[in-house]
Amino acid sequence: CDPKADSTRLILNAKAQDTVLHLAAQEGSVEDLELEDVLKAGYKGIKCVESGDPEPGVGCAGRGVITSINFLEENGAYDDVDYVSYDVLGDVVCGGFAMPIRENKAQEIYIV
Repeated sequence: CDPKADSTRLILNAKAQDTVLHLAAQEGSVEDLELEDVLKAGYKGIKCVESGDPEPGVGCAGRGVITSINFLEENGAYDDVDYVSYDVLGDVVCGGFAMPIRENKAQEIYIV
């Protein structure tokens, strides 16, 4: 969840990627999306998704993380992968950003 949505840019050869929340807003809801709409393959087949964040003043960015992770789980994005990496803001106190940790989706945490 990043306002710039640039966590995957280098893996995707500098191509910008539409975010889950942006596409959901365009389509009407996250239920109207398909996994292929949000998941892009980059360098060496690395699967990339950008969560995004809501429009300013409209909602909680942490909620976007929760919405995106739930969508990915429900649509099998985590099937047949060896590693999952989350790039989340660390300077915001928000429960949504802690979801990968809180729900045991993260086995290791690195602060950079």
